[in-house]
Amino acid sequence: MLAYVTGAAGFLGSHLCDRLLREGWAVAGIDNLVTGDARNLDAARRTGRFTLVEADVSLPWTWRDRLPGELSAPRLVLHFASPASPIDYGRLPLETLAVNALGTMHAVALARETGCRLVLASTSECYGDPLEHPQRETYWGNVNPIGLRACYDEAKRYAEAYLTSAVRATGIDGRIVRIFNTYGPRMRLDDGRVIPAFCGAALRGEPLTVFGDGAQTRSFCYVDDLVEGIYRLATLPGLAGRIVNVGNPGEFTVTELAGLVSALLGVPLRIERRPLPPDDPTRRRPDITLARDLLGWEPRVPLDQGLPPTIASFRERLPPA
Repeated sequence: MLAYVTGAAGFLGSHLCDRLLREGWAVAGIDNLVTGDARNLDAARRTGRFTLVEADVSLPWTWRDRLPGELSAPRLVLHFASPASPIDYGRLPLETLAVNALGTMHAVALARETGCRLVLASTSECYGDPLEHPQRETYWGNVNPIGLRACYDEAKRYAEAYLTSAVRATGIDGRIVRIFNTYGPRMRLDDGRVIPAFCGAALRGEPLTVFGDGAQTRSFCYVDDLVEGIYRLATLPGLAGRIVNVGNPGEFTVTELAGLVSALLGVPLRIERRPLPPDDPTRRRPDITLARDLLGWEPRVPLDQGLPPTIASFRERLPPA
């Protein structure tokens, strides 16, 4: 069994590669390393069943011609290539739009050619600053289509529209996972998301930057839980065309998260406040009824248990003072 994972060197992509390899798959990982880190794939390489292809999946997938014949026809494609943090897609807005639009189109073309199953990584950002809480898959969202975050939010919404249209028009087996805030080992300290930002600041003895009043909420899912949900969505039969939230419905304010990080690291809580960025959602929490019903899945790792190994990973990667 062969799987392609685009964005393989990223935080989520590398964990997905590891899971697929543990389940007996051969994996071809595709990444242009713009935001990914090849070190994340060290364990995958040691299996002998992993091949890394450095390529931009927003361009035609001619890189397949460089693969051995047995790696040219996957049974599963997981399209996870995309900048995914505000810092990254703010720096690479056109690239973010391209990889989610053109990359998805190329993945759909491959699914039509080979008959493989296709799983698209989407995001809770499709819900924007939601007027419905918690967010169900049927909610259409409240997104600013021309705001600073639009290059990511609308790129993912387009990718969803393209894939679901292809499922209806061509009969391919395409599935979509809407991913809520995820954390765990291999996150980059400099990616701008709240957990690495807080952990990095606390490890360096700096104040924790809180935007706005800190009352905005997020729901944090440990990466092992997330990967389990994605793997079930990717491998269970009868789910063509389904869109499923995968995330942890436990809801924390940003201020509560800051206090927990400081307590786990044994440092005084010091907060530096800054204005809330434009279009930053004030509440975010998944309704995971569908994940429970269709996948038999729900998260198992609470935040206070998932943060210690995450902090340990950050500590290992912290640059010398």
